[in-house]
Amino acid sequence: MSNLPRVLADLPVSADVTELCAGRVELVPWTGNTHGVVGIYTYGHPTVDAALLDALPAVQVISNNGVGVDHIDVAAAAARNVPVGNTPGVLNGATADLAFALLLAAGRRLVEGDRYARGPDFHRFDPSFMLGREGHGSTLGVVGMGRIGEQVAKRARGFGMTVLYCNRRRNEAAEVALGATFAPLDDLLERSDYVVLTVPLTAQTRGMIGRAELARMKPTASLINVARGAVVDVAALTDALRGRRIHAAALDVTDPEPLPRDHPILALPNVIITPHLGSATVETRRRMAEVSIDNLMLGLAGKALLHPVQPLAHG
Repeated sequence: MSNLPRVLADLPVSADVTELCAGRVELVPWTGNTHGVVGIYTYGHPTVDAALLDALPAVQVISNNGVGVDHIDVAAAAARNVPVGNTPGVLNGATADLAFALLLAAGRRLVEGDRYARGPDFHRFDPSFMLGREGHGSTLGVVGMGRIGEQVAKRARGFGMTVLYCNRRRNEAAEVALGATFAPLDDLLERSDYVVLTVPLTAQTRGMIGRAELARMKPTASLINVARGAVVDVAALTDALRGRRIHAAALDVTDPEPLPRDHPILALPNVIITPHLGSATVETRRRMAEVSIDNLMLGLAGKALLHPVQPLAHG
């Protein structure tokens, strides 16, 4: 029997995580024997709530492989003096790259074009067929000007885009460095050709893009979500896309995730859906593994985490 610290994990994990844990901790399956578990490692998005923490009174740390921790009750962990760690910073560039890839693909109808070019109906080039919307010189609205939002805005400068942003607080540094202009959400939605969502999922952002917000967008505009699926009312978005009230949507995240295979949005031609690929590069996933295991080991040693997560303040 292993004498290594026992850590509950939603297995399987990547080869990188397995390598970094070898000889240091024993990873215990989520539904396995939890006797003596002293840490929790969340690789996907398993729920870590007060009930689980009460069932594991010896837990000293929760380490999340990723930035978003909406699946973890951080307040419940803090109440039990259990630090929670995540991996901010290392995935900003990769996620912003994907956001911009989705933006361009939605505007230029790239996935529709790929399907058509592979299908039986493509017999000749038609200059009037499948016209999209330009990215260069357009107006980008970034909802959530944090680390990832700043990286999206940085890329937009290379396309000569006008950048608007809304945030809980003004980001004056981004305004100076990136030429971004603060705008209330309603104004941003009305003026933007592309709306990119990069907010964390909180009580305030859950469902923040619903019927009223979609109705404010231009019929020529596209919505890109690389945040969390629950930020968008998927039923309202389905109706808006079906009715062509917006040009397109590109979603790296959905609610639920994955969507039921018979969900009506999956049949629409003007939506692109990717399987949560924001940080999915070889380089970034390796760095996420390294930081998350460093957080885990520091917590097990009773030391400060590299990136501790604080409970959200209310009011």
